[in-house]
Amino acid sequence: MSRQPPPLVTAGDDGELGAGSPPRAAEATGRARRPRRLAPWPDALLHGAVAYVVSRAMVIVAAGLVAAAQQPRPVSARGPIVNVLTSWDGLWYFEIVRHGYPASVPPGVTYFDLPARTAFFPLFPLLVRAADVVLPGGDVFAALVVNAVLGALVVLAVGLLARKLAGDQVAKRAMVLTALFPGSYVLSFAYSEALMILLAALVLLFLLERRWLLAGVAAALTTACRPNGLSVVAACAVAAFLAWRRDRKDWRPWIAPVLAPLGFVAFQVYLWRHTGEPKVWFRVQREAWNEGASFGWTALKEIGEFLAHPLGSATTALTTLCALVTVVGLVALRRARLGAPIAAYTLVALAFMLLPATVTARPRFVYTAFPLLIAVAKLWPDDREDWWAMLLAACGAGLVAVTAIYGLYAAIP
Repeated sequence: MSRQPPPLVTAGDDGELGAGSPPRAAEATGRARRPRRLAPWPDALLHGAVAYVVSRAMVIVAAGLVAAAQQPRPVSARGPIVNVLTSWDGLWYFEIVRHGYPASVPPGVTYFDLPARTAFFPLFPLLVRAADVVLPGGDVFAALVVNAVLGALVVLAVGLLARKLAGDQVAKRAMVLTALFPGSYVLSFAYSEALMILLAALVLLFLLERRWLLAGVAAALTTACRPNGLSVVAACAVAAFLAWRRDRKDWRPWIAPVLAPLGFVAFQVYLWRHTGEPKVWFRVQREAWNEGASFGWTALKEIGEFLAHPLGSATTALTTLCALVTVVGLVALRRARLGAPIAAYTLVALAFMLLPATVTARPRFVYTAFPLLIAVAKLWPDDREDWWAMLLAACGAGLVAVTAIYGLYAAIP
């Protein structure tokens, strides 16, 4: 009696293969249906890149809205959009790019006098001037291209730092937050924060890796970007002390804090020799920009004004929101335990934000304390993706709103 051939494999009513399916066929079907996924780090990089591109589009859209509001029938939106992206501090940086620093600063200098540009640090305009030599299109185009590249590098550097601290998943969230946080509008404006944040992130990364010389050099460049770049000095000092306490025979960690303030010092020495006045930067800050120390009183006063008149001023509303975000970020920083050097940098950066008597808590100053974003990314629960989507939507809306507010000169940046 001849053997019967095995029964054909058929699918049931539910469309699934029967129990008699050949194993190889089932495995092949499973492989065909299973979507291919990137490895965790490439996936994080992809999310960061997409978030950065989308966030820059949001900034351009907001600048376009400002251009439409200022010119009901514009011939071209390009000029008005560029005017938004080069407003406020950008105008002063272009004065330095084109004319350098003044040879003298008159007594009683005011905000309306061109020598007031002495208050702005040199590294960003030097970089723009160098890019202008290479790129066509003039210094404005060079500045915007430089910051577009620096902004992408900021997102990457924060991701590398977050990955070093807490792994790929945290790095992915941190990069997305870095791209979409409302203060990230400065990555597209002709401002110096993009350069400073990139260098500060590299300083913190080098400190974690105990590459003391590189940390010191990066820190010296950071302190040549902005006054609040001095925050890296605190990080370098804390990291050096902790390393020295572990091994008191090793003097190399002290290279970083010794080199860190040299950017600031070199700028002050240059201004002294250039203008013949040893403390000219401090005088310009005082006379032209009315800068002094309020130790947080300015922020408290503006918060009080907002609570009394919630719709009275965009400036007081921004101060209040930034103060709230700062408190939430500090709670996250405490719980995330990112390490003493990173905490030192963050706290000093926030202190620089609150100390001045004029400009106080603002989105771009909170943004310089970027480890707060890493702390939030680290603490965010994996099972709350719905809330994560809401947070990103809120950040995106805030990014558009903040860009528009500054473009309309509705608040002090």
